Amino acid sequence: MNAVAQLSAGIAALILIAVFPVEAFFIHRPEVQRFLGIEPHGIRNVHLWSFCIGARNALAGVGTLAGLWMVNFGDESTGVTVVVVACIYMLLASLFMGIADALGYWLPHGGSVRGTIGSVVLPAVALIAIAV
Repeated sequence: MNAVAQLSAGIAALILIAVFPVEAFFIHRPEVQRFLGIEPHGIRNVHLWSFCIGARNALAGVGTLAGLWMVNFGDESTGVTVVVVACIYMLLASLFMGIADALGYWLPHGGSVRGTIGSVVLPAVALIAIAV
């Protein structure tokens, strides 16, 4: 696995891990709501979901880092497989975030665009770099 793939996957993983506490514990804060592009109405009703999504993303990040460790210090082919699976998860989860927005589930409408684009780029770059 080349350096571009490893760097892209690693940065994407670290971002997911870093955003977990924001989504899980600080979603009620106005600055976090602005950062995530969500309306403050009904936050208590979605906190369970934001906690679970944040935890799943953090696990994907940890899995990616574990795969990168395997690539460099363990069984390379197994590590590549783990990184590919984690990046596919990141990519598809990001795309579903955009689909949810397009279906009108994201308030305000269009609020996911920045996050969707931002969270698609690194795993896509990693997958392309792995494929070539």
